[in-house]
Amino acid sequence: MLCENRFAEIFGDIPESFSFCPYRICPVGAHVDHNRGVVTGFAIDKGITIAYKRDKSGKIRIGSCQFDGIMEWDLRDIPPKPVGDWADYLRGACAELTGRYDISEGLSGVIEGSLPIGGLSSSAAVTLAFIKALCVVSGISPSDDELIKIAHDAESGYVGVPVGTLDQSCEVLCRKDRLLVLDTLDGGYELIGQPDDMKPYDIAIISSGVEHALVSSGYATRVDELRCGVYALKAYAGMEYGKVAGTSAREVPEEIFERYKDRLPDPWRLRCEHWYSEQRRVKAAVDAWRRGDIVTFGRLSFESGESSINNWQSGAPEQIKLFDIMRNTDGIYGGRFSGAGFKGSCLAITDPSYREAITEKISREYLKEYPGLKDGFSVTFCNTADGIGCQKR
Repeated sequence: MLCENRFAEIFGDIPESFSFCPYRICPVGAHVDHNRGVVTGFAIDKGITIAYKRDKSGKIRIGSCQFDGIMEWDLRDIPPKPVGDWADYLRGACAELTGRYDISEGLSGVIEGSLPIGGLSSSAAVTLAFIKALCVVSGISPSDDELIKIAHDAESGYVGVPVGTLDQSCEVLCRKDRLLVLDTLDGGYELIGQPDDMKPYDIAIISSGVEHALVSSGYATRVDELRCGVYALKAYAGMEYGKVAGTSAREVPEEIFERYKDRLPDPWRLRCEHWYSEQRRVKAAVDAWRRGDIVTFGRLSFESGESSINNWQSGAPEQIKLFDIMRNTDGIYGGRFSGAGFKGSCLAITDPSYREAITEKISREYLKEYPGLKDGFSVTFCNTADGIGCQKR
């Protein structure tokens, strides 16, 4: 592995062990977890690997195959606020772990991603792989729920991104060939097996090559707009309400939205429209999966992508172009773009017999429009996989 070679270059030694966390995809249920919605997800057989070795002095020294520089800090002297670089997620993980456990041993490590970073919860995967490694050298074994909580709080509390628990839950709880259905209201979940008569499918990850930082993408503003819209709906309906920050769309029935939506400013109304319509799509997609109807499941994923563009109003022009090409490509059941992380990508649920044709058409049409992104563009076919919570040390 590249991270093993890089470890030797940086530290002049060989790693003691490796920690792996899969990336995740969300076929239906985008942009709803931060407001306690129901989501769907898969872990995939690509992800983040960390080659590491314990450091008895309590220091953390982390390098990356994707980014320059070695990041260093001491477990006894974690910066109280984000520094502003890619290692903030890991500093946040250290802060959360040391707040819960008495740990004193650090580690030296090198991070490697098996796909271009972006759109696949790469920040959560890096954080979880790092947490798992630090737990191993510290001799502690958090439960799955604790792993999810620690990783979520590192990103939401320390880094300051108002995410829900979709990413972390998928990457911990998912199982191969099963659809995760997660209720972010209470953390309850179901893993629904793949019916024997379902048509075969691949998961294609199409990396756009577009750089995209979640903290500065307007993501937090859209979350605030949704909460403000829901807060206003409560007032119009005569419901009790407290602070805006504590409000979630899950508290307001859809009929209240339908009754008062025309009173909302357009941005608030559109964010609410996405949330409520996405919840309907999740229910329909789960029903389709149970029936083994991958065609309907895929169509609902396309509809989720449309709502992300028109109602959530997210996606760079390059991602939207990829989505449009996907919609007009034979052999693709469905898909959507996914832009959380450092770069943007699209996911597609595809017929395996069309792999070559899909790759050729998307590559040709996308690179004709954006030839300058050739170096960062790729099409990778994946399978579903187990989450980190199922993996042996």
